[in-house]
Amino acid sequence: MCKVLGVSTSGYYYWKKELQDSNKTEELDSKIKKAFTQSRETYGSPRIYKKLTKEGLEVSESTVCRRMKALGLSPKIKKKFKITTDSNHDELIAPNILDRAFNPEELGTVWVSDITYIRVRDTFVYLTTIIDLADRMVVGWNLSDNMTNTDTIIAAFNKAVIRRPIEPGLIFHSDRGSQYVSTEFRRLLEEKQCVQSMSRKGNCWDNAVAESFFKTIKTESLHRYKFTSMSQVYSIVFDYIDGWYNTMRIHTSLGDRSPIEMYSYLIAKKLAA
Repeated sequence: MCKVLGVSTSGYYYWKKELQDSNKTEELDSKIKKAFTQSRETYGSPRIYKKLTKEGLEVSESTVCRRMKALGLSPKIKKKFKITTDSNHDELIAPNILDRAFNPEELGTVWVSDITYIRVRDTFVYLTTIIDLADRMVVGWNLSDNMTNTDTIIAAFNKAVIRRPIEPGLIFHSDRGSQYVSTEFRRLLEEKQCVQSMSRKGNCWDNAVAESFFKTIKTESLHRYKFTSMSQVYSIVFDYIDGWYNTMRIHTSLGDRSPIEMYSYLIAKKLAA
């Protein structure tokens, strides 16, 4: 064929290799774009690389990074911490028992919580979350149109204990917000035999996991919308937490598992012990 077409043999094989490489690149690009879309356009190259290798694709992280740059695929950058806690009160403060020990090995032994606000037109609604540090799953959350302890932390806590059993002595860690120091919530913790722990004043790093979750949900989801109703916020939050974060999102702190995968791993580990 080379003689008939008047081309050199080496030229033919060079063309063939280039075609094969081009096809491989197109195939890789397609898988990268699919993984990026499935991540809701939130994964950078390290997580895309880990997702592709988990699916059995042999590729280097540097190649994934290079192709993502060529394709113009880039997640949004997270914003810095912003202190929003109202700790101007005279209530008793619990000591910082957790002391940044963010990696317990058993489920239902350490929970962290925080409250953030979400703008809806010219007002705000408030999202309260509770996270189990063992698998980083959001085990309880509540959306409210006020900051009362009944509609924020008490509502979220009651949902959490229904969803996940807790061990006596569970450490419940939060900041010094007025909702967490309320008599009603303290009494609820005592009834469930929980030990209360609180961050040092103005130190967001003492509750870094809870703070980080809010940065993540705002960057990956909430900041993409201009909300017009509380029901709209609820729908988006529900979809993000239960449809993505708890079930699919890769966590490097969990060995590149999602919270539900980590939950299954810890349950299996406990049963095998």
